[in-house]
Amino acid sequence: MSLQPGRRVARVVVDVPLAHLDRPFDYAVPDKFADIVQAGCRVRVRFRGRLVDGVVWELGDSTDFVGSLQPLSHVPSGEPVLTPQVARLVRTVADRYAGTAGDVLRLALPPRRAAAEKRPSPTPAELPEGPDPAGFARYQAGPALLDALAEGRPARAVWTALPGEDWPARLVELCRAALSGRRGALVVVPDGKDLDRLAAAAGRLLPEHSWTVLRADDSPEKRYRQFLAASRGAAQVVLGTRAAMFGPVRDLGLVVVWDDGDDLHSDEHAPYPHARDVLIQRAWLDNCAAVVAGTSRTAEAALLVESGWAQELGAERAVLRAAAPRVQALGDDFELARDPAARSARLPSLAHEAARRALAAGAPVLVQVPRRGYVPSLACARCRAPARCAHCAGPLGISPRPGPGGARIPACRWCARPAATFDCPHCHGTKLRASVVGESRTAEELARAFPGAAVRTSGSTSGVLATVPGGPVLVVATPGAEPVVEGGYGTALLLDSWALLGRADLRAAEETLRRWMNAATLVRPASAGGQVVVAADAAHPVVQALVRWDPAWLAARELADRRELGFPPATRIASVAGSPEALADFLEALRLPADADVLGPVPEPARRGQESERERYLVRVPRSEGAALAHALTEVQGVRSAKKAPEHVRVQLDPLDLV
Repeated sequence: MSLQPGRRVARVVVDVPLAHLDRPFDYAVPDKFADIVQAGCRVRVRFRGRLVDGVVWELGDSTDFVGSLQPLSHVPSGEPVLTPQVARLVRTVADRYAGTAGDVLRLALPPRRAAAEKRPSPTPAELPEGPDPAGFARYQAGPALLDALAEGRPARAVWTALPGEDWPARLVELCRAALSGRRGALVVVPDGKDLDRLAAAAGRLLPEHSWTVLRADDSPEKRYRQFLAASRGAAQVVLGTRAAMFGPVRDLGLVVVWDDGDDLHSDEHAPYPHARDVLIQRAWLDNCAAVVAGTSRTAEAALLVESGWAQELGAERAVLRAAAPRVQALGDDFELARDPAARSARLPSLAHEAARRALAAGAPVLVQVPRRGYVPSLACARCRAPARCAHCAGPLGISPRPGPGGARIPACRWCARPAATFDCPHCHGTKLRASVVGESRTAEELARAFPGAAVRTSGSTSGVLATVPGGPVLVVATPGAEPVVEGGYGTALLLDSWALLGRADLRAAEETLRRWMNAATLVRPASAGGQVVVAADAAHPVVQALVRWDPAWLAARELADRRELGFPPATRIASVAGSPEALADFLEALRLPADADVLGPVPEPARRGQESERERYLVRVPRSEGAALAHALTEVQGVRSAKKAPEHVRVQLDPLDLV
C-alpha cells in the first residue's frame, strides 16, 4: 500500500515480551516528526490500546498493511542508537538462541539519559601509527596478525597467551593495529578487574578520545554517554564486559574475547547469549577479524581451530619453557614416597616448604581455594550427606562472623535461620563436618601455620583485591579474584583440587585448568625461582596439561571426548524447563529435526523462592541442525504466546550447565 506523497512509514520493534509479536510493525510518521525520526531511534507508539516503547528498525515509503496506519505517538529523541550493523546482529542472535528481537534489544541498548544526549561527543582522534610488533614477536605468526589488522584483512586467531604475559597491553596493541588501518575494534573481558587493567593499558597506548569503556557498574548517565561516544563514531575502540558485545562500533575491523571459558561471558537474561558466540557472529556478519584469547583454551576454541575457521597463535616450546614457572603435583611418585600423607593432607609438606622458602626470600605467595566464605558447605559427620535447613531445605554453612560469645553457629544460606541443632534425615546423626573450606577459614589456618607472615584475602566475601604490594605476604584468593603483584608471585599453591575436578559438570576439566592457569600465570618464571604446587594426582590429564603447560592438548582431548559422547560443542543442546503439564504441551507441539534426541525429564534444581514442581528436558541435535532446532523452539513459543498459555516454559540453547 502506497502512502501519501511525502509521508513515510516507520517499521518499529515494540518492547512487548510476547514471542508471536516478534516482528516490526508499521506506523505512519507524522509531519511533526518527519525531520526527527531516523532508523535506529527510540519512539513511543500505541500498541493494543496502550503506550509502549519501541525502536525504529527501518524507514520506508510503503506498507503491506491494509488500512489506516497508527501514527507514532512520541519521539523522545532522534538519536540513532541502533545502527544497521547491530540491528542485523540482534536479529541473528535472536534466531540463533530461539529468542525475540525485543529480548536482545534490552541487552544491547542502555537506558536513555537525555542529559547525555545534549553533551557533545569528543572530536574523533587522529589515527595512530601501527603498534610496536615486539610484544607479539614471541608468538609464531604474531607480527603477521598485526599486519593483517592494519591492512583490514579478516584474520581469525585463537591466541594462547604466555605465562606472565602483559595481556592487556597485547590486546590494546591489536586494537591499535586495527585503528591504524581505519577500522574500529571491540574487546570483551569477563569482569571489572580485567576491564580496569585493559583500560589502563589503553590509556597508555591509544590516542586520547579514541576509545571508550562500557561497563555494567557505571552510573546510567555515564554508561549512556560512553555508549553514544561509540555510536556517534567519536570512539572507535570499545572495551567492556559482557554487555559490550553489542557495542555500536563504526567500521568494525576486529572483535576480541578474553578468557572465553569464564561463565561471566554467558548472559543470565533471555535469550541467554554467550559473548564468544555473539562476537563470532559479528565477525561473520561484518567480515572482520576475530581473536579468541586466554591463558587456557576451551573446547569451543579448539573447534574453531580444528574447523579451519581460526588459526592457532602460540609460542614455540622453548619460549614457553623460558616463561613458565615450575609446576609440581603433590601426588607424583617421588612426593608420595617422601611424604605418604601428601595425597590426603590439605597442606602437605611440599606446599608448606615451598611457601616457607618464598616468604623467607621476601616473595609473596598466592594460595588459591575454590570456595568463598568460611565454611560454606556442611555435611553430616556420620553419612556425609549434605546438611539442609529444616525450614526451606537450603544448604547449611558457617559465616566468617562469629555470633554472640564468639561461637559460630551453622545457619541456612538461603533463609538465614540458625541451625542450633541438627538431625540428619538419612541416618539421624547429630554432628556436622565441613565438606568445603572457604578462603576465610583457609586464611586462619595459614596464619597459624606461618605466624610471622601477613595474610590477605581476596574474594567475594572479603572483597576483591586488584593488586597487592610485593614482599613476604600470603594472599588467599578464590578463582578469578587473584590480585596482581608487581614482579610476580614467588609461589602459588592450588588447594582442594577435588572440589574442582570432582564436580559433576561437563566443563569440569577445562574449567579447572582455566582457573589453575589463570593463577599460575601470575607466578615468576622458573628461572627466577617461580614455583606452582598443585594438590592433585599427577596422573590426572588436567594436572598433566598444567605441568606441561599445554592447554591446547587438553582442549583437543575434551573436544574429541565430547564428539564421541554427543556433547557440545560437537552438538547443540536446548534446555526446556517448566511444570510437567506445560512441558507436556510444549513437547507435543514441538516439530523437531529427524536427528533430534530428547533426554529427560529430570527434576530441575530448586531455586530460592520456588514452590511448584518443575522439570527439565534436554533436546540434542547435530551441530548442523542447530538452526532448525532454534526455529522449532521459536515456533512453539510463538504458538503458546498467541494462545496465551498460562505457564511459561524456559528455553535456553547451549546452556553452560547441563546438570
